[in-house]
Amino acid sequence: MRTYLRQCGSYFAYAGLFSLFINLLLLTTPLYSMQVFDRVLTSRSVETLLVLTLLAVGALLTQLALEIVRGRLLLAAGAKLERLLGPAVLEGTLRQALHSTRTDVAGLNDVAQLRGFLSGGTLTALFDAPWAPLYLAVIALVNPGLGGIAFGGALLLALLAYLNERLTRVPLGDLHRHARAAGNVADSAAQNAEVVQALGMLPALRRRWERASVEVLNAWLRAGRASGTVSAFSRCTRMLIQIAIMGGAALLVIEQTTTSGVMLASTLLLARALAPVETAIGGWKALVEARAAYRRLDALLATRQTTPTTALPAPTGALTVNKLSYFAPGADRPLLQSVTFALEPGKALGVIGSSGSGKSTLARLIAGSWRPSGGEIRLDGAELRQWSRERLGRHVGYLPQDVQLFAGTVAENIARLGEAGPEQIVAAARWAHAHEMILRLPQGYDTRLGPGGTGLSGGQRQRIALARAVYGRPRLIVLDEPDASLDGEGEEALRATLRALRTAGATVIVVSHRTALLPEMDALLVLKDGQPQLFGSREEVLKRLRGGNAVAPQVIRGGKP
Repeated sequence: MRTYLRQCGSYFAYAGLFSLFINLLLLTTPLYSMQVFDRVLTSRSVETLLVLTLLAVGALLTQLALEIVRGRLLLAAGAKLERLLGPAVLEGTLRQALHSTRTDVAGLNDVAQLRGFLSGGTLTALFDAPWAPLYLAVIALVNPGLGGIAFGGALLLALLAYLNERLTRVPLGDLHRHARAAGNVADSAAQNAEVVQALGMLPALRRRWERASVEVLNAWLRAGRASGTVSAFSRCTRMLIQIAIMGGAALLVIEQTTTSGVMLASTLLLARALAPVETAIGGWKALVEARAAYRRLDALLATRQTTPTTALPAPTGALTVNKLSYFAPGADRPLLQSVTFALEPGKALGVIGSSGSGKSTLARLIAGSWRPSGGEIRLDGAELRQWSRERLGRHVGYLPQDVQLFAGTVAENIARLGEAGPEQIVAAARWAHAHEMILRLPQGYDTRLGPGGTGLSGGQRQRIALARAVYGRPRLIVLDEPDASLDGEGEEALRATLRALRTAGATVIVVSHRTALLPEMDALLVLKDGQPQLFGSREEVLKRLRGGNAVAPQVIRGGKP
């Protein structure tokens, strides 16, 4: 985070410099008032009044211009910070989502929160607060007794600010935590709306959400009561200090040890000195939330890999998996363990096994969506982490078990949301044997889809996602249950696609519960409880499965034992 903030440092530096001049110019009104009372009214000089007024107006207009510029600098800083942070935070959010069952965009919300704080009044008050001693010093120079009262009042307000931070720290932390818990309940309900409706689960979900929202409300009330009480005390304290200053100055005027102009100027100076402190106390919740957002973003960005990688040549598709294992975050047993095999380009491996055997986990690891806990995956001899994610993605095709399309046109989805010519898009669709199906859509390739691919059947989404997977003719293609939603026509088209992929020299990994695709495989891997049970050529594995014999896994190359 510090790196990103340093890139905005010039904006903050100029804002601080302008704050100096703004606060110096804010002395205009108190000094003008003092001169009018002590010089103009006593001398009755219109010329002096005119000169003082013109000078004061000029100073105030200059102050206005500087405040506008300062505000725009802070707005620009917030915008630049969001432009810098946004892509990195989005990347981190997606990285976290790979190991989560729900989508969490809290990081992007934190970026927006920081941007709002940078352009808000609380930060402006923090820029002005360091100059409060300047006004107190001027009061002390005018009259040491009044300066003592002013300094004592400022210390009291500072103490209230500290007390506000101590009293609201825990409630605000609880508020954020409970708010996220309530949001999780609502998100889960929305993602499973069909099941909720069909099974009559809405009352139970509503009760669960109400329990979570009660905790949010209680934390909000605790934080609000603490902050509101301290804010009320700070306002009352400020007014009492102003009364003390005015009363003390009035007493000095009565004793003829000071002038009425000094009394008025001291009151105005004190109000100006205490204003940013009171504003900071009132906006303390925004400051605490911005600080919490900063810490969360810092933790999120700390996991980002920034080490540049050397560009490797385009792979041929030779795949080697050696002692691969994977532990889910927080799990005490592996989802996958000791998987070893090798495939030459142009060969297809079928991964079969019961539900929960680790098939989809293996698919995610080979596709590069997840990182192995142990072992290694090498493509053309290079471990996957040696590739940049963007460059590797050009050579990898991946069809997940849960097919999701993006809001946009069919063509945009096939092109992986990138810029591509129609020839490449149509070629990918033809390779996936989806071209004719797409032409039957209302606007063909220009048909707009809703989020997730709404407007299409499951089989249509599956075939378009397959076209996306083979877009750009990748050398390594991983298909997880590619036939799950296909009818007979779609299944035959998939088999034709698999044959075309093998002929083109692509290395293909297919996870499937069905047997219809097995004839297209060169080798089979049988998983059970995350461990390989059978591994060899298609004929050998099928023979052993029929015989009921399990053998130790062995390495095969090119689908041959």
